[in-house]
Amino acid sequence: MKRIRLLVFAIPAILAACQTGGSRETIAQLRNMQIEIKEEAIEGGLEKAMESYQRFLKETPESALTPAAIRRLADLKIEREYGYLTALAATQPFTPAPSPSGPVGPQGARGETLSPAWERVALPSPNPSPRGRGQGVLSPFGREIERWIGRVRGTDPQSPLTESQADFEKRTTQSPQLTAKGGKSGGLPEAGTEDLERAGTREAIALYKKLLDKYPLYPGNDQVLYQMSRAYEELGQTEDAMGVMDRLVRDFPHSPYIDEVRFRRAEFFFTRKRYLDAEAAYKSIVDMGAGSPYYELALYKLGWTFYKQELYEEGLQRFIALLDRKVATGYDFAQTKDDLERKRVDDAFRVISQSFSYLRGADSVMEYFDTNGKRSYEDRIYSNLGEFYFDKRRYSDAAAAYNAFVTRNPFHLVSPQFHMRVIEIQMAGGFPSVVIDAKKQFARNYGLKAEYWKHFDPGARPEVLGFLKTNFTDLAHHYHSLYQDPEHAKEKGENFQEAMHWYEEFLVSFPKDAESPAINYQLADLLLENRSFARAALEYEKTAYGYPSHEKSSAAGYAAIYAYREQLRTAVPEEKDKVKRETVRSSLKFAETYPKHEKAAIVLGAAADDLYDMKDYEQGLAAARKLIEVFPGADQEVLKSAWIVVGHSCYDLKRYAEGEAAYVKVLALLPAEDKSRASFMDNLAASIYKQGEQANALKDYRAAADHFLRVGRMASTSKIRVNAEYDAAAALIQLKDWKMAATVLVGFRDLFPGHQLQPEVTRKIAYVYKEDGKLSLAADEYERVEREFKDEEVRRGALMLAAELHQQTGNSKQALAVYRRFVGSFPQPVEVNLEMRNKIAEILKAENDQKNYLDELNEIVAIDAAAGQARTPRTRYLGGKAALVFAEQTYDRFTEVRLVKPFEANLRKKKELMKVTTQAFNKLVEYEVGEVTAAATFYLAEIYAHFSKALTESERPDGLNAQETQEYELAIEEQAYPFEEKAIQIHEKNLELISMGIYNPWIDRSLERLARLVPARYDKPEVPTEIVASLETYSFEIERQAPPAPQAAPAAPAAPAVRVEAPAADPSPAAQGEKPTEAVPQKKATSKQAAAVSPRAKGKKHGKRAKK
Repeated sequence: MKRIRLLVFAIPAILAACQTGGSRETIAQLRNMQIEIKEEAIEGGLEKAMESYQRFLKETPESALTPAAIRRLADLKIEREYGYLTALAATQPFTPAPSPSGPVGPQGARGETLSPAWERVALPSPNPSPRGRGQGVLSPFGREIERWIGRVRGTDPQSPLTESQADFEKRTTQSPQLTAKGGKSGGLPEAGTEDLERAGTREAIALYKKLLDKYPLYPGNDQVLYQMSRAYEELGQTEDAMGVMDRLVRDFPHSPYIDEVRFRRAEFFFTRKRYLDAEAAYKSIVDMGAGSPYYELALYKLGWTFYKQELYEEGLQRFIALLDRKVATGYDFAQTKDDLERKRVDDAFRVISQSFSYLRGADSVMEYFDTNGKRSYEDRIYSNLGEFYFDKRRYSDAAAAYNAFVTRNPFHLVSPQFHMRVIEIQMAGGFPSVVIDAKKQFARNYGLKAEYWKHFDPGARPEVLGFLKTNFTDLAHHYHSLYQDPEHAKEKGENFQEAMHWYEEFLVSFPKDAESPAINYQLADLLLENRSFARAALEYEKTAYGYPSHEKSSAAGYAAIYAYREQLRTAVPEEKDKVKRETVRSSLKFAETYPKHEKAAIVLGAAADDLYDMKDYEQGLAAARKLIEVFPGADQEVLKSAWIVVGHSCYDLKRYAEGEAAYVKVLALLPAEDKSRASFMDNLAASIYKQGEQANALKDYRAAADHFLRVGRMASTSKIRVNAEYDAAAALIQLKDWKMAATVLVGFRDLFPGHQLQPEVTRKIAYVYKEDGKLSLAADEYERVEREFKDEEVRRGALMLAAELHQQTGNSKQALAVYRRFVGSFPQPVEVNLEMRNKIAEILKAENDQKNYLDELNEIVAIDAAAGQARTPRTRYLGGKAALVFAEQTYDRFTEVRLVKPFEANLRKKKELMKVTTQAFNKLVEYEVGEVTAAATFYLAEIYAHFSKALTESERPDGLNAQETQEYELAIEEQAYPFEEKAIQIHEKNLELISMGIYNPWIDRSLERLARLVPARYDKPEVPTEIVASLETYSFEIERQAPPAPQAAPAAPAAPAVRVEAPAADPSPAAQGEKPTEAVPQKKATSKQAAAVSPRAKGKKHGKRAKK
């Protein structure tokens, strides 16, 4: 009996110890940790513990430990029935304690209550981290889910490797079955023990209910609800369990058990096909984020919830989000070691394939990734879908899935293998025509000149190249055979094109292959059979000159020339030039190979003429020079023709110096009376002008100017002299030879009056004068530019420059006139107009023209406000700066009012001005300009500071005795103090603008004011500032009711009872309808009246802010 009593006395100590919880490890920390847990039962320990708690509750007066004892007793009853707390019984022995009447330890803080044994098993973790919001605790239910994942994903040894659709859905969506710690099932009790077990469980539930009803603020009520829901589940009363879990979710959203409870609720809904409710429950876990141990499983089951509702697109979002999660955590899709993870991923891919198949197959896949962005594992999505279809013998859909990926990802590493798989699928389906098309597409996609090989090394992909070569040969022979087959005469043209194409592809891809010469000759034969002479000639040439010498090399060369001549004779007019080009090319090749041929000179001359006619200037120039060099004794007409080709070709090739020399040779060979001399002289002048342009391009402006001026000296009547003179001036401007440039430009103005370039010349003269320091002349010229040009942009720029130059010369009057002309002529763009008005305002301000200065600022504010879509950050800045001036004037009027007799009238006037002033500065914030916002914030703080100071320095009533004077001073200080505090807060808010990238003198001024107001914090060389992410808004006046004052004694002197409002705790500058300050009418004041005004009169200790 004594031992039992000691156990009862020990309960307070046990409960106090139980309320000191240790850190609990997360599943993420323990998932891969091997833990050996040994349980050692104390004989009769459970019953003795229950008896001790019951005795404690019966014999001990109610205390802070009573709810913990109730909960512990209920937990032990559950443990007795289902074995949940076996480990706790072994690790939490009772210890003797003083008598029950002794002091009881304080109740533990939130989260320090006892936990079930399966949550308190000691687990090693050298660096426990506190659980944050959105994380959960994995109980045995959670660990059972981990085991269940293996069954769902098909990695469990008992799971078949292949499943039907129904078996797959059943496995991957089944709910886990919780197993009790003591080895009992989490379901209903076995037959024969039902009544006993249910009795204990019901007793526990009754205790839980009692605890919740009697101690609603007990810190461990979330765990009580958790245990209570488990107890209901053990009784099979799932609806009651759901009610309890609903309460836990509602009342304890941040409980450590919230993850599991939400998941249990979701499973309840899912298994009952209440998919909308399940959707919301799973989503609540997903919204908690990846920190929850249930995140991936909830995401997966959320996808199935949508799937079951036939909302496949929504389900896909979740399944693919799960794959994204795998990628984010470093999962390797190619790994084969972790069967569990691999099976999880395989199941996800399978349900994704099923979902896409219920939509529009491959088209849906493409639309999904177009909408939601590409993924690194897209290839696996497509291949899984393709094999899903192939397994169902839906060959076309299977091929479409692979083709869709190849189309979207033509340069992916696996695209060739996917394409090969397409061909295999189509062959398996027995579609020969489709196979041919697929082979053709493969050859196009992965020919060696295809874009694909810019991303990969062909040498590293021999299997692709082997497949490619076979494709080329098969396709070429297939179509050549069809071309020769009379039964396919109608398709002869198409078959010819196809056969030629694949011959060419083979030759381009494998030019040094042993079969290439034979393939090339077959191609030429095909072309000749089709009477495609030019193309046949080309292939014959290639056969003749493109390979090492062979027995038919010369024959192939002659055959090429023959084929070109035949083509030239039969070509339609629009193809003559092309055929001629090929003929020339073949002729040049022939002449190069056979230079001693008797027709070589004539062939070469004809080729040079043809080449120039075809605008092939390089080749024509080369052929003509070769003729001149190799055949100097040729006929004069042949040589003159060669020099003309040289001159024209050099000009067209921009080799103007060579062209100039060639034209000199041509003029030397021409008779003096030849009518073509004038045109060749023009060509000579053009060559000189072009040399000037080249020098300009090389930035050799001195040489350029010389060339341009040389045109005038050598061909004064040339029509291009105007351009040459103008360009000479431009080159001199580049050289900054201002005097020479001005001379040339003024000369141009005199030589070519009325020319269309005159406005440009004026603009250049203005620029030259400006750069030469002749600012007054430049300003006049810019005004002339504005008059001569029609382009508004040019006119605006000219007036702006003119005004600026007038200002620089000190001619403010003329500058003001130009600016006014600008704003009157160009109301748009608004931003530029306001810039000019700002200039006008600056001039007026400098001249102390206050009225016009303010009028101009008012125009700026009005124009910016009415700008609408044309409003820009700059217009807001200018409008805000202008509005700030008016707000400052309002502030000045506010500060001028002193709180002197008559006190009520002045206070009313000052508070009205305070309201107007705060509204004015609040409105400045709407401009969203950092500097203006900082200024407004500064002045808003100063309004409070000034009002506080005004109250402090206000005129005192007459006739107060010493005590009343002291009470009155305290009342004034009580009213003034909050305004000074609010001034400090608003100045501090100004410092927060630094975090938004805003720093300006207004912030400095706030800092200076803070240094005076709170020197201990801010009057330092470097001030660490707590910066809030955004600038809060303020309200600057709030009404506070004062208690009514009792009637004054007749003999008391008159003293006004002052009442002003303290600023709100969280004011907003955008607040609507500020509450006004008020003044109580002057009455004779008594000590009680003073006490009503100032709480400090009642003993509350106050004083001015400590300068700390």
